[in-house]
Order: sequence, then C-alpha cells, then structure tokens
Amino acid sequence: MTQNALPSSQTIRLAPGTDPALVCGPGDRNLRRLEALLGVCASMRDETVALEGDAADVSAAALVVAELQALSRQGAAPGPSLVERAVHAARAGGHLPSQLRDDVLYAGRQGAVRPKTSGQKRYADAIRNNVITFGLGPAGTGKTFLAMALAAAALERREVGRIVLTRPVVEAGESLGFLPGTLAEKVDPYIRPLYDALFSLIGAERARELIDTGVVEIVPLAFMRGRTLSDSFIVLDEAQNATPAQMKMFLTRLGFGSRMVVTGDASQFDIASGPSGLLRARRVLEGMPDVAFAELSGADVVRHSLVSRIVAAYARFEEEGA
Repeated sequence: MTQNALPSSQTIRLAPGTDPALVCGPGDRNLRRLEALLGVCASMRDETVALEGDAADVSAAALVVAELQALSRQGAAPGPSLVERAVHAARAGGHLPSQLRDDVLYAGRQGAVRPKTSGQKRYADAIRNNVITFGLGPAGTGKTFLAMALAAAALERREVGRIVLTRPVVEAGESLGFLPGTLAEKVDPYIRPLYDALFSLIGAERARELIDTGVVEIVPLAFMRGRTLSDSFIVLDEAQNATPAQMKMFLTRLGFGSRMVVTGDASQFDIASGPSGLLRARRVLEGMPDVAFAELSGADVVRHSLVSRIVAAYARFEEEGA
C-alpha cells in the first residue's frame, strides 16, 4: 500500500451458478495476476472474493472480479492475459472484455473474431466509418488481422467484389540476395504473413480458391502503380516501409466503392534511407474527412503477455535516448 493511500476492503459474493474455479483460474492464477497488477490482496472463500488494498485499487479490482464472473457465466474461461486487459480497461475507463463480445467482426473457421481491447474496438469502428483508415501501433496489436477480418466480412456481405492485400518489399535488416525462382517465388517471403493471416481466417482451401479466381489478390506494393482499384477492400501492411512516393501512389489507387486500411508500426522502420511515407501521410492527411488515424498501444497487444512488456521496455529505452 502506498504512503498516504486510503485503505479499503470489499467482498464480492458470486452469483448463483457461477463456477468459482473459472473466476479464480487454475491454481488461483487470475487472483494472483490481479494482485500483481493492482497491488491488492485477493482471496476466495465460500464463493466470496475478498479484496484489500488502496481504495482506488480495490475499486478497480472489484470491476475486474465482476468482469471475470460475467465472462465465466458467458461460457468463457478467462485467464491471466484477460485479467491484464480488464485491469487496463478498469483503470482507463475503457471497454471491458465482456462488453466487446457482442461485436463480431467476422465469423471465421476458427470462431468469431472480436476486438479484445478498447483500442481494437476504436480501430474497427474507424474502419467501418471511414473510407481510408490508418492503423498505427506496435507489433501484436492485431492491426493487420482485424483489417483482414473486416475485409473478409465485407466480401461475404458482397459490400465489395474483391480483396487486395499489399506490402512493401523491404528486407528487415538482412540481405536475402538474389533469390532463385520465378518473380512470385522471389517476393513470396515478403508477403507470406498476409497468406498466413488469410489462411487462419478463412482456411487454406477457400483462400487458394479465392486467390486462383482473382477475388483475393496479394501483391507487392511496387506492382500497384497505374491501377485503379474499385469495388475493393484494400489493405496495405507494414506501411512504415513505404516511401513517400509509394504512399502517395498507393492512396491514389482508390476507386469508387472501395475502402482502404493502412497499417504500420513506426518503431519498426526498415527503409535504408529517407523518410517514411506513413509518417508523412499523417502530417498531410490528418483531419481530412473520411480519413481516420487509429492509435493502438502496448495495452492493445494480444499476443503473449511478454510481448506487451517488451514493447513497453523498448519505448522507455528510446524515450531515454539511450
């Protein structure tokens, strides 16, 4: 408990039919994670959760316990990573995970795709409500996957006739040299993550069928010049590695009935020299109607919890100018 903090305690009686084991997690892992994140003492006895600590922390912990109870009653088995997201939402006044479960972006082969954080919810809403959306944030925040889920949903609803996925072909720190094979085989390593995400969403067989028929096109950014993309959902991934000229070229490919999503992480910049087209686009376009910039942060990382801590550690290191 911090100096001059107001001590507090609270007890929460679980609703009838709630499984205490789901709320607490195996070996009480959920309660232990709650204690570590908020500095409270949490214990379960006779289907009642007791909380002790600073008043503000106990209040946030009570919201998280109520959230764990709500999720468990919805059939979920919440774990420590969900506790982390709930704690962040409780502190920031954002969407709790149970409030996001009704927002299904796409019902895919691996189940429903939903936003998992308030930042992801704002990002998804920006894509729905704007013609061009820039999704900016660190690795693991779901920028590309959520954009592709919304693209797949738009295709299924026949809001668009095709999906176009593109990336700059830029080496990430090492030279791959003169790769053997056809042109498609040479660029495949650069755009393979787009295939992986697509296969995960709709299945490999369906994805190959759509690619073979041209309904889904995966193409290097340099091959976009001279085209007009109408009736399309277009996703530019890793846009921090696009030059200003490439970014202008890409954005001006927009045709009637189309929507664009541009994703990027300014902290993972692989261009050997010159400015990033993503950063320049923000300076040029921010505030323009039908164009949105959605910021995601380390709090929106939905990979292994260690990824969020790695992102935060690098951010601190760079801020200190070390």
